[in-house]
Amino acid sequence: MLRVPSAAFTTLLLSASLLSAQTKPVSDAAIVKQIQSLRSLPDTERGKQTGDIALEIRSLPASERKLSLALGLAHLSTEGDPGRDNLQAVTTTLAQAVTENPVPTNKKTGDPASPYMELAELVRYEGMTAEVADPQFKQAADILAANDAGIEKLDFTLKDLHGKKWTLSELRGKVVVVNFWATWCPPCRKELPDLDAIYMHFQSQGLVVLALTDEDMAKVGALFGGHLPDFPVLLDTGHKVGAEFHVEGLPRTFVFDREGKLAAQSMDMRTQRQFLGMLAQAGLKS
Repeated sequence: MLRVPSAAFTTLLLSASLLSAQTKPVSDAAIVKQIQSLRSLPDTERGKQTGDIALEIRSLPASERKLSLALGLAHLSTEGDPGRDNLQAVTTTLAQAVTENPVPTNKKTGDPASPYMELAELVRYEGMTAEVADPQFKQAADILAANDAGIEKLDFTLKDLHGKKWTLSELRGKVVVVNFWATWCPPCRKELPDLDAIYMHFQSQGLVVLALTDEDMAKVGALFGGHLPDFPVLLDTGHKVGAEFHVEGLPRTFVFDREGKLAAQSMDMRTQRQFLGMLAQAGLKS
């Protein structure tokens, strides 16, 4: 997932690389390079490589460096479909790393530290399992549950690129996909064609796809040129709706069923097969 601000992840990996050079043989630096090269791999290879990296990190001695590597890998592991076993390997590695090297809560807000939030998301949204005794892990799970309950009650009205207004609550009776994306986000651009194909297939069955971006019309138009997707692209000026949906990284997708209940959501890029699984949870099957 491309998180906001996107520079944070780069800083994380650079810090890990520096620590590697100072305190550990080249093997640690090699792990950093493997993580950084994941996006360049074909989809058919990326899943296995993700799982292999998770096992390599797990074999490292307990340290802040190990936790940084595990967290960095987790950020990338949910882009697409690495396979359940590989994603579970990532989750188990992160759980081990944070158990070995606990991180204090955020002093300013009292919120759980990022590794606990990441683990809670993997469990809630990806169906993984994790055993972590630290109370921050449960706190993180409770925060996500409360956020989702709030999202289910939200409503918004935004204009699309043609000036037409779309109101979420007025779409009751349809299955609605709300997708947050940006032109600068490679995983977002990668999933758009699959999202468009699914929309075209299910449109006659009452599927509506709303793609929200906080960028201006010129940037969005420049990306698509004269070939806009078939579903509406809505302008979320100032990221106001995105903030209400607790969107801190892109892409992010929410699926509402015909009664307006939040049926499924993803914390990252989805493949066409994964989108179909999310729609099935909302009662829409091919």
